[in-house]
Amino acid sequence: MDVSYLFAGLAVANRDAAAAWYERLLGRPADMLPNDDEAAWQLTGSGSVYLVADPERAGSGVVTLIVTDLDACLAGLAARGIPTGPVAAVGTAGRKCVLTDPDGNQVSIVELAG
Repeated sequence: MDVSYLFAGLAVANRDAAAAWYERLLGRPADMLPNDDEAAWQLTGSGSVYLVADPERAGSGVVTLIVTDLDACLAGLAARGIPTGPVAAVGTAGRKCVLTDPDGNQVSIVELAG
């Protein structure tokens, strides 16, 4: 399998309410609002995350964002009003902080060691 782009989705109860939280999380509005049910952010040259309104499936998703400076990221989140949990070691691989969006989806923010 030769994958050239990742477009990962999270189910939410309400696109607009969830998009407001993700705008604060990511520090910017969605890059694309293709319809009334979806919002998408391109996070890297070959990776995006999107929200899709699907109340029956909302809140069961998991996504991990890898950052180069976890402390700076958490400071930015605090400045934008996003509460963060404790920072935990990820074995010898690095550190992470797990957030929960308003629907219950888990967003892990990870800084890899070295």
